[in-house]
Amino acid sequence: MSDLAQATRLQQIVQWLLQDEAFAIYALDDLPTELFPPLFKEALTGRHTNILRAMVAAWPFHCLPMGTLMTVSHTDTLKAVLDALDFLVTQKVHPRRWKLQELDLRKVHSDFWDGQAGGLDISSSQQVLSQEQTRAPHPQCAVKQPLRVLADFDLCGECLREADQYLLRWARLRKGLVLLCCRELKIRSSHVSTVIEILNILDRDRVPASERNSWWQQGSQAWLAHFLGQLGNLLRISKTVFSGDSTPPDVKSCVTEPVPQLSNPDGLQRLYMNSIYCLKGNLKALLRCLETPLENLSITHSQLSQADLNHLPLSLNLHQLTHLNLSGVALSHFSIEPIRVLLERVAATLKTLELEGCRMKVSQLSALLPALSQCTQLTKINFHGNGSSMAVLRDLFQHTANLSQLALELYPAPWECYGDQDLVLEDRFARLCSELMDILRAIRRPGSVRFAAGACFVCYD
Repeated sequence: MSDLAQATRLQQIVQWLLQDEAFAIYALDDLPTELFPPLFKEALTGRHTNILRAMVAAWPFHCLPMGTLMTVSHTDTLKAVLDALDFLVTQKVHPRRWKLQELDLRKVHSDFWDGQAGGLDISSSQQVLSQEQTRAPHPQCAVKQPLRVLADFDLCGECLREADQYLLRWARLRKGLVLLCCRELKIRSSHVSTVIEILNILDRDRVPASERNSWWQQGSQAWLAHFLGQLGNLLRISKTVFSGDSTPPDVKSCVTEPVPQLSNPDGLQRLYMNSIYCLKGNLKALLRCLETPLENLSITHSQLSQADLNHLPLSLNLHQLTHLNLSGVALSHFSIEPIRVLLERVAATLKTLELEGCRMKVSQLSALLPALSQCTQLTKINFHGNGSSMAVLRDLFQHTANLSQLALELYPAPWECYGDQDLVLEDRFARLCSELMDILRAIRRPGSVRFAAGACFVCYD
């Protein structure tokens, strides 16, 4: 049978099952494993909540990645799935086919739903669907470990979504039976009340009302420090985004008693801090709270001090970085030596380096080149928005001769491209960039290379 014919027949079987809810639920114990994903997908889309509950109880895979299937208004279907889990996690035994260990509500694993139909034996499916025999009860197996629920929370809106509120309350009432793990959390300090709301939902009893009220009165320092402390000790995080006018003091002094239903096996791995204008002078206090090495450090469009920069190579938790982004951090008046030392220490692991808009002088950029040449794993470098000249770019290319994995290179146009009043001379810009590309090709085989000048004061392009 061709792939198209097989997919068409599969769709017919799924639609047949959905039209007879009672029989669909009855047939689950003998349903081929390959039919579960397409049937679950259609049941979720059509909001067949009774079939969803039954399918969760008979789910034959270790993971149910339903996050990519859920739309904005999915609270009712989420409740149906959690209702089924409610019964299963509270019982000492579970059905024969049930293998579910992890409910993944993140927007990942779309390939799971797209690739399950291949190789399905349609004749086997038809045989099972035609059987209406009485089945004897199957042996039951004990539940051995808590169910893991993976979810991403986006606190960039004015309030938590209804489905997120329901999930948080559901997990809180089932501590010990469910581990709620958050791997991506986005926060903007302009919505402090939303952050307080999620903390209240996670553990309302352990946060006194007086302390909750004091967060707003004390300003952004207290709530950010408290929340960072919670993240470091309670949640499994791989990416965290903070934005706004926030100053983190000593986080450890603000940590409250842990919430038991959340796990932290890996600790913080990726830290994104964007537009935190009061970070200046407090970076050391924040980084010393890390208990595990970071993979990604992004501090963008923020003000730092020389003391902040000096601490970067001293932090042991930054020595395994794969991604470093300091874009928008003005460096023109600082010593660049700490960044050079940091590059040397992460040379074996660093894959992307982004220093766009740092306003580095030509001498500062030149000072980084020996360390840059040691970062042989780099796949992307971005030096847009810094001072440069034809001479320093030639030197830069020489120092990247051994960086064979570079796929994307972003460079500032040399100052020789500019005329009076810093206007870009387009003909000269094109000619010099062409010369630079010839120089680069003579050294190594480049991937994608882009040169950018500053914005034109006439057309703003």
